Order: sequence, then structure tokens, then C-alpha cells
Amino acid sequence: MIAGIPKETFPNEKRVALVPTAIPALKKIGVDVMIESGAGLSAGYSDAEYTDKGATVGKREEVFAKSDVILQVRGLGANPAAGKQDEKLFKEGQVVIGFQEPLTAKAEVGVLAKKKVTSFSMELVPRITRAQSMDALSSMANLAGYKAVLLAADYLPKIFPMMMTAAGTIVAAKVFIVGVGVAGLQAIATARRLGAVVSAYDIRPAVKEQVLSLGAKFVEMELETGTAEDKGGYAREMDEAFYQKQRELMLRVVADSDVVITTAAVPGKKAPILVTEEMVKGMHPGSVIVDLAAERGGNCEVTEPGKTVEKYGVTIIGPDNLASELPFNSSQTYSKNITNFLNLIVKEGQLNLNMEDEIVRESVVTQGGEVVNPRVKEALGL
Repeated sequence: MIAGIPKETFPNEKRVALVPTAIPALKKIGVDVMIESGAGLSAGYSDAEYTDKGATVGKREEVFAKSDVILQVRGLGANPAAGKQDEKLFKEGQVVIGFQEPLTAKAEVGVLAKKKVTSFSMELVPRITRAQSMDALSSMANLAGYKAVLLAADYLPKIFPMMMTAAGTIVAAKVFIVGVGVAGLQAIATARRLGAVVSAYDIRPAVKEQVLSLGAKFVEMELETGTAEDKGGYAREMDEAFYQKQRELMLRVVADSDVVITTAAVPGKKAPILVTEEMVKGMHPGSVIVDLAAERGGNCEVTEPGKTVEKYGVTIIGPDNLASELPFNSSQTYSKNITNFLNLIVKEGQLNLNMEDEIVRESVVTQGGEVVNPRVKEALGL
């Protein structure tokens, strides 16, 4: 079996789906690797590093033509514009694995089905203990949470830690994290390491213990949150009345913060507005907001996805692909996720799809010319 690694074509995407050190492990399960020339350069991996580990290098058309499995960071659904050039390259029976945005990319999912490609979405890997090593969403969120704090520290006209100096005491910066998933927890830990006073909030009360364990304060709000988490551990979408009351309670906390980092996202849905324009107006000049939900529209009402803007004296950063700004490490972790996934579906160089396996069943999107994932079919109205 041959696994092909095409170069990523999404604008400013610097990651690569497989790093050279993963190749020997794939060879052990009967998988050879063919990579498009230059695919790893932006992440810091040369063609020579791949060939040294036993991979072959070719042109994009060759990679698609010769490969049984295509490994990507951004599959067709997550790269709808530039990805169109690849539609003619897919072949019947080919397996495609990567981020696919399957809950929203109706046209692209339709193309994969029409081409009779068996596609898997890394976003749909279930959050169960056995699948933790394949959880690419968490891998990317972890790095994004770290980078978000560094961005905030760079833009804030204050230092994070308290300092005792001959000229007097410099007070520590106050950082407020909204959303305590993987990204939020890493943001808390990073901000604490830099010396900030950190507080955090999440609609799921179960995360309070995790926040406290990292040395941050958990902000309590009198809200009914019994249905805030689904069985997969992700936040549920709540109704507008809930979000309205939440915004009212957050107004004072946001105004007292030097940095606000928002991470709240619901898979397949527009991000909820948690920081209103009114809240931004109430912040001190020079304050910073980093909106990690910008790719989903943003948690801040005045976020401009993909841009850094200043409004009412506050800097609002809306990164739309933050994990790609740490491409060496994000490629390493994603490569590990996707290698572990391949180990699940490949036995002795042959594809072995066990649809009784929860991980396989929940992550497959298209197969045999049809959209087969019930969750995707429901979301796309199929």
C-alpha cells in the first residue's frame, strides 16, 4: 500500500500531514510513503529527510495517481477554493484522510461521494479513551492555546509577571480565559508560566477542578448548565437567552481584564457571541482580545476573522489558522495522530475497515459513492 502526502494548498497553510520520523512505523505495517516535492519545507522538513527515511518524492499528479491512501492536513472540505484543482485527481476506491469540515462542506462532501472515494474526517474522531492518540482537534487546540497567549503578550503594552524593582512594584497582568477546553487549559497554563493573574470561565461546571489545579481562579456564574456538554465531551450549542444572561454576567469580568482569550466553539456551528461590542468599549485602552473562534465567526462581536484590528483602544486578534503558525510541532503531533489512525485501519499492507469499531464508524464520511455518516447526513440535510 502507498500513502501519498500532497503539499498543502490552503493559503498560508504551513503544516504537512506526515513528518519523516513517522515513515519507519508505517513501513512496519506495510505502507510505503510517496510525498510531493516540497510538501514539508514550510514545516521545516526537507525532501532529503523524507528520502533518508525511505520515502519517494514525486509531482502532485504522481502522488494522487500512485497512492492508495491520501493523507492531508486540509482535505477538500477544509480547502474548498484551492482544493478544486485536486477534484480531477481523486480515483475510485482511494482513501482520503484529513480535516474535512464535513458538517458544513456539503458540496465538497458530495464531490468525494461522487468520486467514490472513502473519506475520513479527523474532526469526527470520537472523544473516547482509546482514540485519544488520534484526536487531532485536541492536538491543534493545545498548540493554538499556547500561541494565543504569546500573541497577547506581544501586543499588550504591559508585562505579564509582577516585578519588584527599585522604581516600585509592577503589577501582574490580568488574563481571562473564556472556554476551558484543550486550548483554554493550555492558555491558562502558559499565561500562568508567564506570571499573569489568570481567571477562567466555562459553561461546563465540571472543568472548575481543572482550572483550579492550574493555579487560576474559576469565575462562577449563576446559570443553568446541566445540558452544556454532550456525550463526546464537547460544548453544546445553547439558546440565545442563555448566552444573553451569560454576557450580562461577564461584563464586569471582561472590563477588569488586560487580556481576554476566547476559545468557545461548537463543532459544525457558528461560534457563539460571548464578548459584545459593549464589553469591548468597557475595557481599558491597550487591552487585548485573542479570539480563537475567529475561524467560526468569532466569540467577540467585533472580531474580523484573519485580521488584527484596533477598536475603542482595544486590540482584537482574530487568527484563523493559529496551529499553522507553529508548523514544525503541529505537523509532528498531527502526523502522530494520523499514523495512529492508519494503524487502526491498515493490517499487513491492506485496508481493513471494521465498521463495528466506533472510531472507524464515526469518522468515515463517504464510501462506495454515498455519504454514509449519519451525523454528517443530518447536518447537511441529506
